[in-house]
Amino acid sequence: MGDDVLSIIPLSCLRIDGGRVSASVVPLGPPLDLALIRCRLKKTTYALTSEFFNWKSLLTWQLKNIFFKHQSTKMDKISHRFLQVNGLKLHVAEIGSEPAPAVIFLHGFPEIWYTWRHQMIAVANAGFRAIAPDYRGYGLSDPPAEPDKASYDDFVIDIVSILDCLAISKVFVIAKDFGVWVAYSFVILHQEKVAGIVTLGTAFMPPAAYKHHFALPEGFYVTRWQEPGRAENDFGRFDVKTVVRNIYILFSRSEMPIADEDQEIMDLVEPLTPLPSWFTEEDLATYAALYEKSGFQTALQVPYRSSRLNLGSIEQVPVVKAPTMVIIGEEDYALKVPGVDEYIRSEEVKKYVPNLETIYVPNGSHFVHEQFPDHVNQLILTFLDHNKYAY
Repeated sequence: MGDDVLSIIPLSCLRIDGGRVSASVVPLGPPLDLALIRCRLKKTTYALTSEFFNWKSLLTWQLKNIFFKHQSTKMDKISHRFLQVNGLKLHVAEIGSEPAPAVIFLHGFPEIWYTWRHQMIAVANAGFRAIAPDYRGYGLSDPPAEPDKASYDDFVIDIVSILDCLAISKVFVIAKDFGVWVAYSFVILHQEKVAGIVTLGTAFMPPAAYKHHFALPEGFYVTRWQEPGRAENDFGRFDVKTVVRNIYILFSRSEMPIADEDQEIMDLVEPLTPLPSWFTEEDLATYAALYEKSGFQTALQVPYRSSRLNLGSIEQVPVVKAPTMVIIGEEDYALKVPGVDEYIRSEEVKKYVPNLETIYVPNGSHFVHEQFPDHVNQLILTFLDHNKYAY
């Protein structure tokens, strides 16, 4: 991108006048709350074409020769681009030189590329190229034409297309939450492209592993959000920022988010409950601003309502050959799902991933990589360094 800077222009910072737009430019990351945003830069006027102007969302485009004060010099180094793949413009954040071994980061929910900010900077400083896309319908990426028909397969195809577009033939894959299923589906289909895998919060679970495990309790958020319209009605009672806040608080706890019969999932968080100490108001503003743009339609379809996922079958169990590491916070609520902790600790998972190392992080939550970034970064860097010669 050279000297170009990709910025987000909140609608609240725009002045429309005769087809031209006056804007105070705010750099992408760390973003600011739409309601609290402070426009610190000199106002400049830019002409916009209809191709880039979307009256109902945040605006994004490339601006040249803009100098600005940034709250984080580290975040300045992360660049942003859009790739035209599979009929959509997908947003990709990246840092590191192109010849370096590539690492692709796959987010979960309620996240976007930004969840990997600490890890991206760390691996780039260690000599790797970090790439973190927003899935279709998430963050700054275009939504699919029919969000209610989006599938895991679509996400996997997009990952392949992104790597092809960037001329990356082999890659390390790092994923968390439902991004783990996207990652393993990609790995099974394209083992020759994978140098190694790091997953956070969960291990590989093919259909064969589900024969006697993993019964979800009544009222669990996953089963609630699988019901068409239920999460939409629940979320619709609040603004987007409150929804993201509540989910981050819920998922940071060690207890499974389970609602009573007369409750909805959002009711599990009291209004004055503070954010986790490691998650700032600026972090929250980042997610809120971009979910304000994307909405939750695709995010509720994938992962919660899409069943199309290529992880083999009960009869045909794939084996993941690449070196693999699983990092799990010991206080991650996902370990409370019946059968999950037993499955991982008994090393049954090694039937499917023989070259596996599992590391538990004391006091770690579902967001262990944001909670303890230095520790998780060191684990990832050790893994990458050990396996980079097979790249």
